[in-house]
Amino acid sequence: QVQLVESGGGLVQPGGSLTLSCIASGFVFSGYHMGWFRQAPGEEREIVASIMSGARARTYSDSVRGRFNISREDDKSTVYLQMNNLKSDDTAVYYCRRLDLKTVWGQGTRVTVSS
Repeated sequence: QVQLVESGGGLVQPGGSLTLSCIASGFVFSGYHMGWFRQAPGEEREIVASIMSGARARTYSDSVRGRFNISREDDKSTVYLQMNNLKSDDTAVYYCRRLDLKTVWGQGTRVTVSS
């Protein structure tokens, strides 16, 4: 079955950087579009970045464009989210997901931006 395991979260000061990783299994990773989502306390889950199969295109939400970068390594079945110039508003639990499979989520990785 499809499994997603996120890692790389932690506590970081404003202006700092983190790189999240998501290892996927249970499907042919290279053939699917992937996305990173986040859910802040009291808020709905939102998509922040997506990457098409073959890395043909990337999209970002307005709130992270220019600061976050999504990438993938198909031979490792892994999608990454590099986060730079982090702000307190980026505090959330971050999840990856196969874009066409809306019901399968990993456990998420928590990012806390605080001084």
